[in-house]
Parts: sequence; C-alpha cells; structure tokens
Amino acid sequence: MAPETLRTQYESGATVDELVAASGLSYGTVINRLHDAGAVMRTSWQTRRLRQNPQARRRLAAHLRTLYVQHGATLTELAVAAGGTRRAARRLLIEAGGRPRTTQETLRMRSAARAVERQRLAVSLRVRYEAGATVPELAEECNYSVATVYRLLHQAGTRLRPQHSHGPAHATRKRS
Repeated sequence: MAPETLRTQYESGATVDELVAASGLSYGTVINRLHDAGAVMRTSWQTRRLRQNPQARRRLAAHLRTLYVQHGATLTELAVAAGGTRRAARRLLIEAGGRPRTTQETLRMRSAARAVERQRLAVSLRVRYEAGATVPELAEECNYSVATVYRLLHQAGTRLRPQHSHGPAHATRKRS
C-alpha cells in the first residue's frame, strides 16, 4: 500500500491496527509510511472522538470550507474556529473538497476584497462630497486623514471644488 493511500485511510478515521490488518504490513511499517506521507498521528481518544460523530465532523469541515473559500479565511483562522491546530484545519478543509491556497493567493484574494470595499467607500464619499460635504468633514466621519479622502475622491473620479482659503491664519497674513 502506498503511503498516501494509508494516510488517506488514516485521516478518514482508520486506526493503525486496522491499516495493519487491511494491508498485511507490519505495525512499524505502517507507522513509518504514515510519517513519510505527512500524516498527523492521533491519540486513541482523538480516534474515539472522530468516530463518535462523523456527521458533526462533516458539518465542521463544510463550515470551514465555506469560511475558507467564500470569506477568505486563513488556515490559522480556521484552526481558531475549529478549536484545533492549523494542520487539523487543513485536513478538514481537504476532506470537505477544499484546496489549500498559497500565502500569495491568500494575500491577492484579501487585497482584491479590500479594493472592492475601498472603491465602494470612494463612491460613497463622492456622493456625499457632491452633495456639499467638505473633505475635512468626510475625513472626520470616516476616521481617515484628509489626504486619504482626497485620494479616494480622486479614485472615484470626483471633480473637486476649487480650494479657498479660510480661517484666521489666512486673514491676518501681512503682505510685503
């Protein structure tokens, strides 16, 4: 039996003793092949828990896949949601038919999501600006700097009103 086949069966809930009986290999050989395939070994209580409620495991795996695929969660975030390790979360993700992403894929995915949100914000700021709000007011409302609001307005294609000087610093300036 190939190490990957042993690993798949083991991660599906088979015990080492069951794999020994099914494969005809020695206990030590099965253990070595599981290690070579990168399987994470379980304790007996983890195997019992796994076998007690397979439906709950499938539901958890499906939930983690949804978080991963549709919401862009990372393996670390999945581990927190499942109350386990990154490796266990990865295993559940694969069981549910998910494909782990590379770090770069996750970064690109999150960057694209932020870009969509930033564009929505830019359009919203444009509407409020064109309705008469000032850039400093928008900056305060959004908790962004004035420069960021100007960048977002520019990104949304906003035609800016002419700037005018106001305030005491400009009114009291001496001319030479």
